[in-house]
Parts: sequence; structure tokens; C-alpha cells
Amino acid sequence: MKVSGTVRAPGDKSITHRSLLFAALARGPSHVGGALTSLDAKSTARVLRQLGVAISPLREGQVVTVRSRGRLRTPDRTLDCGNSGTTTRLLLGLLAGHRFRATLTGDVSLRRRPMRRVTTPLAEMGARFEERSGDGLPLTIRGGALRPLRYAMPVSSAQIKSALLLAGLVGEVPVDLREPGGRSRDHTERMLRAFGYEVTEREGWIEFRPGGRIEPFDIQVPGDPSSAAFLVGAAVLAEAGELRIAGVGVNPTRTGFLRVLERMGAPVAVEADDVSFGEPVADLVARPARLEGTEVAAGEIPGLIDEIPLLAVVASRAAGETVFRDVAELRVKESDRLGLIAENLRAVGGKAEVRGDDLHVEGVAAPPRGRVRTAGDHRMAMAFAVLGALPGARVAVDDMACAAVSFPGFPRTLRRITGRSAR
Repeated sequence: MKVSGTVRAPGDKSITHRSLLFAALARGPSHVGGALTSLDAKSTARVLRQLGVAISPLREGQVVTVRSRGRLRTPDRTLDCGNSGTTTRLLLGLLAGHRFRATLTGDVSLRRRPMRRVTTPLAEMGARFEERSGDGLPLTIRGGALRPLRYAMPVSSAQIKSALLLAGLVGEVPVDLREPGGRSRDHTERMLRAFGYEVTEREGWIEFRPGGRIEPFDIQVPGDPSSAAFLVGAAVLAEAGELRIAGVGVNPTRTGFLRVLERMGAPVAVEADDVSFGEPVADLVARPARLEGTEVAAGEIPGLIDEIPLLAVVASRAAGETVFRDVAELRVKESDRLGLIAENLRAVGGKAEVRGDDLHVEGVAAPPRGRVRTAGDHRMAMAFAVLGALPGARVAVDDMACAAVSFPGFPRTLRRITGRSAR
């Protein structure tokens, strides 16, 4: 297999969500170029429309126009967040500061995901919640006047952190947060600073202070590093060639996977760097490499949590063992990713097992062959599609359509750069 050419990853999912949410708080028109047009991004746009925000259709190659009065209005029906945990949790933060009642739900997968990790601290701030099915969706929030919050988060999570910062923003109250272990992605902090809000770090605490102002804005969303990771993985596993992925966001809290690949013997060049709205942007240049196993420490996990399926697939082709430490958080993603990764690697002839909260992957040389169960998880589908593009591989992925959650047209892009794809 040979890789070649220059491609672009879809717009950054995290920044697309946040751009739409911030634009909903600005009085007047904002414009979002390069927005991700995936199902998750469309879920955010859909619920914001129900909350009184005018948003043009999310279509590839088109600038999205967002027109808002600066506040959200009472919805006339339940807000369906689809499969998007980011939509749900960040929206809860915004709704906490609005004086009306709203009910949120989602698809079967999203309804299983824990929400108390967000609703508990929001309740401390003064929001009220009604649960209908335990720790999950659907649930109803009634927002209002909020109190300041000082909160040590139980897990490092950009979604929890962002929800609480957004609550502080709309409630105009200080919020101090402490993350355990490694630091999660910081897109919300960077965007808040761009609008003049004070967000500082002091003795392990992230401190937000009101005082800025959300004005209408124009933004160009960079390529999503989590989506680009699958293209990088295909290039690293190839036999020859070089692949350039243009205009990717290289926020340090999102590029932990590049540091792991470098330790495995696959350095990825970062070229033509720039800065947009506080976010660093660059081209990634990836080439085939001879890979060796490594250990991914617990402190690294928050910065590469979404790339673990791809890294596990890459590790399955490396010499020796790779260990991912303390990855229990994978059990509460779109699927039980932790169990599914190991199960699917074994299904295609690999060697992998879960020991406690650690994932162990042993590299093998035989071509991968077998059937993969995705459980509707987009990252599982894309990771094993990359494995299925290897010479001699026969990998059947049961649901490639779910890749559209974050990477519309992924099978087509993979075929374009490799000439192969999973079945």
C-alpha cells in the first residue's frame, strides 16, 4: 500500500460546536467557515434553532451564518441531541443561566452516557434538574440566577470543564475548576480569552472571571486533529509514500497522539504553522515507519482520549507490546470502547486484552482478517477501516455509515489516499 497526495481533514468538531454555541450568544450575525458538517455538528445546529437561533444549513464548502438576539428562548419541544455528548453537556452549561425549562434527550447510545458529572456541579451553581431514567437522558433543566463555583472535577474532561465555564459565562459569575491528572483540551478557554474574558491558571486551578463580551464574529475552523489522526495512521502503516494533511488544528491539548507515534518510531512533521482565533494551525506530513511498542501513561490519556482506537490499531502492527494506562473513561464513550477495541483486535487476528483499567496490545505480522463490530461508534469504524486498508487485509466493518458522525465521506477519503478500504 502506498499513500500520496494532499488532503484536508473535516473541520474541527470541538471548535465547530463551540463556534455555533458562542455565536448563539452574540447579538447579530456571525460566520463560521470550514465548519464540520457531521451529524454531531448538525445536532448542535438543530437544537440551537429550537432555542431561537437562526442558523443556515451546514453544507460542505459553505460558510455557516448564525443570527441571534444574544439570548436563547424557551423551546417548544424536547431538544434531541442525537449522538452528541458535546452538544448535550455544553448546552446544559448554557441553559443553566437561562430562566426557562428545557428537556434534553438523544439516541440510544447517548441516553446511556453519564450526565451527573455535569449536572451535579451545575446544581451547585443553582440550576435545577429532573431525571427520568437515572444518570442519563432524558432530563429536564430549569436555569436561572447562578452562584459562583469552585469545584475539583472528578475526571479530566473538556466537556465537563466547558459546560461549567459556559455556565459562568451566561450567569456572569466566577468559576474555578481543578482537573485531576492530565489536562483536557482547552478550546473553550482559548475562545473565551479571544472575547476578552479572563481565564488564568493558578496553582493547578483554572480561574474564569466575567467581564468580556461576546460580539458577532467570523471564524475559519481548522481541520480536526482527531479526524486527521486516522489519515496519519494510514500513512504510518503504509509501505511507501508521503501524505500531507493541510490546515489541521495543532492545539497542544489535542496532539498527544503525535507524541505517542513519535515514541513508536513514526515522527510526523508539523509544517506551515499559523494561529487562528487563538488556535495554532499547521500541515501534518506523515510517512511510513517501522513501529515499536510503547507505554502511554495515565497522565497522557486526557490529551489523546479520542485517538486511542487509532493508536491501538497502529500498536497492533508494531513490534512488541503497547500499554495504555488507566483508560477506564473509554467505557463511557459512544460505546464501551475499551472492551470493543480489544474484542475487535482479537476478531481480526490481533492480540489485545483489558487488564483492570489498562489496555494491552501486542503487535502481530499476519494480515488482519475478520469481522469488526462497531456498536455504532464512529471512531471504532474508522480505526478498523484503516487496518482494513493494509495489503492482504480482509476486514469487514459492520457499520461504516456511522463514521459520518465526525468524518463525512471517510471511506471515500481513505480510498483516495491508499487505493484501498475495509469492506
